[in-house]
Amino acid sequence: MSTIILSRLGWSTPDGRRIFSDLDLQFRPECTGIVGRNGVGKSTLLRLIAGEATPTNGAISRGARIAMLHQTVQVAADATIADLFGARTALALLARAEAGTASLDDIAEADWTLASRIDEALAGVDLPLDAATPLVHLSGGQRTRAALAGAIFARPDFLLLDEPTNNLDRQGRETVRAILRDWQGGAIVVSHDRELLEEMDAIVELTATGAARYGGGWSAYCARKVVEQAAIDADLATAEKRVDQTRRQAQAAAERQDRRDSRGRKNAARGDMPRIVMGAMQRRAEESRAAAGRLAERQQGQAEQALAAARSRIEIVDPLAIALPSTGLPASRTVVALEHVRAGYDGGAPVIDDLSLTITGPERLAITGPNGSGKSTLLALIAGTLAPWSGSVRVGVPFALFDQRVALLDPLLSIADNFLRRNPGVGNNACRAALARFRFRADAADRIVGTLSGGQMLRAGLACVLGAPQPPQMLILDEPGNHLDLDSLAAIETGLAAYDGALIVVSHDPAFLDAIGVSRELALGDDRDHPPPG
Repeated sequence: MSTIILSRLGWSTPDGRRIFSDLDLQFRPECTGIVGRNGVGKSTLLRLIAGEATPTNGAISRGARIAMLHQTVQVAADATIADLFGARTALALLARAEAGTASLDDIAEADWTLASRIDEALAGVDLPLDAATPLVHLSGGQRTRAALAGAIFARPDFLLLDEPTNNLDRQGRETVRAILRDWQGGAIVVSHDRELLEEMDAIVELTATGAARYGGGWSAYCARKVVEQAAIDADLATAEKRVDQTRRQAQAAAERQDRRDSRGRKNAARGDMPRIVMGAMQRRAEESRAAAGRLAERQQGQAEQALAAARSRIEIVDPLAIALPSTGLPASRTVVALEHVRAGYDGGAPVIDDLSLTITGPERLAITGPNGSGKSTLLALIAGTLAPWSGSVRVGVPFALFDQRVALLDPLLSIADNFLRRNPGVGNNACRAALARFRFRADAADRIVGTLSGGQMLRAGLACVLGAPQPPQMLILDEPGNHLDLDSLAAIETGLAAYDGALIVVSHDPAFLDAIGVSRELALGDDRDHPPPG
């Protein structure tokens, strides 16, 4: 049976900051979900298992062939779908053979079923495209599907999937769930997608205090966590009560000894007791006090050890709470106006064709639609990073774009330096105070952006933009929930619900859109523009 075994595994950042240590885990041929807060090391754990990073200490035993799907599919300028299958050279050989230009040696090495098997793999992820399709022509969700097909095509013993549903539409997410239901090998899946986690055979929770395995999917994990937390709370309450009791008992014992000593001194003062008897009584009193002190010290030490053990089981979490200053956006201001816009990319058909759109005041617009329908293209048009082929795009207010890479941040600078770069004139104290509201306190504000996890990077971007004295009057968000843990997502929902500017959001998460108060939906691919169903 193929297994992956982690023994006392630990990893620290290059600057020596410990992420996790002494992890002992075993992965069997089943689907295991990895959950935990942003920055706890989930993606790093997958990279260590895949051999893409080296542990600081401990060992990994890999009795299995592994294929990994990363959060972001890196795209070279000339890369095609075939590269995700490692098949560019083999497909080129087949093309030469079909054209009659291949040598006899080439023909002998040709895999004549390769093209049809790649087509079948792509069809399995609902992506009926030619393997020669350039990756730059695909949406983020389409790239994810193609990369997943390539990983499965390699027939590994274990699939390592890092947030596989992040960029996928509803159909794509169901495809991933269906693939994992039928998968006969092992799968280790880092995800915040509760529907996907429900399909898991086990959940491993990674925290600052270690790792714990729970049998069953998301619901079973949540139920077990409720019971576990109740037990931890009870143990903590008992330990705190015991410390208090030992202190009170020690105080009462000392007071009783003081009263006995006082009576002894009074008897001695009367002078009716032989000196030798008085000396013996004094020695016994001192010995009794010393013994009582040692007993009280031992009991209090044991109680405090039990309290420390109870506290060590609790993961200390700094809650994220966001309060935003007003943007001052007038209700009648035209925020965005598109008129008969037609746009796309070089060498391709138009992605956006004859689209007109007006956003007025603090409207909240959700842009929805299947992968490849043009959602990110529309955001690029509004943000001005893509010019329309025809028609006009006008934006009438200051805005900030949060793309899926949070490109508004310089990855080589610290979070604090990024804040100061975006907000000239703001002093260091005001910068630190603003970042602290987003849980970047003290040294955390000095971390280099390029070393952050996806969720931390989004939080840093929000801190640098929304922490400004005057936030922009419009936010453009491309799948903002993709990299956030569930607690951070809830806090971001609360913060955006309080934001009084205009919002344009691309998201496949209906619960998120409902939580931030979306008032209107533009569904690309079926020409709808209407209030979301209530």
